[in-house]
Amino acid sequence: MSHPESKFASHKKLRAAVETIVSTRFIGGNHVKVLKNGDEIFPAMLSALSQAKKSIDFVTFIYWEGDIARTFAARLAEKARDGIRVRVVLDAWGSMPMDEELVHTMTSAGVQLEHFRPKARWKFWENDHRTHRKILVIDDQVGFTGGVGIASEWEGDARNSEEWRDTHFLLDGPIAMGLKATFLTDWRDTGHAVNPSDADSKAVQKRGDVEVALIDGSVQIGYDDAERVLEALIAAAEQRILIQTPYFNPSDIVLDLLKAAMERDVEVDLLVPGPHIDKRVSKIMAEEMYIPLISMGARVWIFQPTMMHVKAFLVDSTISMVGSINVNRRSMLKDEETAVVILNEEITQILEEHYREDIRRSCLSEAEEPQRSVFHKILSKILKPVKQEL
Repeated sequence: MSHPESKFASHKKLRAAVETIVSTRFIGGNHVKVLKNGDEIFPAMLSALSQAKKSIDFVTFIYWEGDIARTFAARLAEKARDGIRVRVVLDAWGSMPMDEELVHTMTSAGVQLEHFRPKARWKFWENDHRTHRKILVIDDQVGFTGGVGIASEWEGDARNSEEWRDTHFLLDGPIAMGLKATFLTDWRDTGHAVNPSDADSKAVQKRGDVEVALIDGSVQIGYDDAERVLEALIAAAEQRILIQTPYFNPSDIVLDLLKAAMERDVEVDLLVPGPHIDKRVSKIMAEEMYIPLISMGARVWIFQPTMMHVKAFLVDSTISMVGSINVNRRSMLKDEETAVVILNEEITQILEEHYREDIRRSCLSEAEEPQRSVFHKILSKILKPVKQEL
């Protein structure tokens, strides 16, 4: 068991790593619940929607099809008919496969629905910059964020290749206003001015004792707050770093920081998808990135049963960076993202236990450069000029 003074010093150092690199601060008074896979995630979200009394704000990258897509549309439409203000932002690219009937179900009931950066717009250079956020805020008090989209792939409990593995978070308390602020960033991008009610919200009640910092990962040229926090946490790590990401293609700075962490005896574990990854080119690029880490002593785990879509970055069993952000260049350079940093040992230990459960369903990669096929080596070279797209 760690000494109380040592624990306090670790908290202080990790807090400073976040608060000195970006202008955000940790906010206390929150209750945080970790939701594992669709069987836990969707009932919690639907229950919160049913309890809405005033407002619902929802933005997501993926909204496709399946029972959950129809259930969500019906629930949002029901609340709009009840007089609740319901605002929905769907990324125009990510929601392309969506059945138009679901859009009609919502809009005909009074849901205010917008598509983020439709392809047919004169600012064509913005088409490659998407909103990858997944945010749901109820009555400015209860929020959800994480990796889950609204589609059949996320239903179930990762029992087979048809049910994706993912994690989402329920955040009840003052941090919900931070989630709402990031929603409003995308809402304004669709052409809406700030509503007077958004500037006149009552104080949000405290619900617990968890400290959370909200990182608005809005795209800026050459700068992204989420990547800066990621860099700061790696630099501050003293014992171990656990990374869980579906797409691993970090910047050169992040890669160098991970190498430097291992040189000072910090353990580094990386958990990535295996045979069921949804983007094969991302798998090849990930191998290109993690092989040098393996040669320095990192453990790389390849998840076997299904697509692994979890986004979690855990440091020293104390702090967790989670949300919609992947450890890849698209998240850092092109997409609108949301990350929450949770400074709480209990929550981090829950995520560590989930991590251990996942590596029991994974195999340890022993990949080295000579073992890769000639085809993979050639393809990785071809992909290098476009690696920021992956």
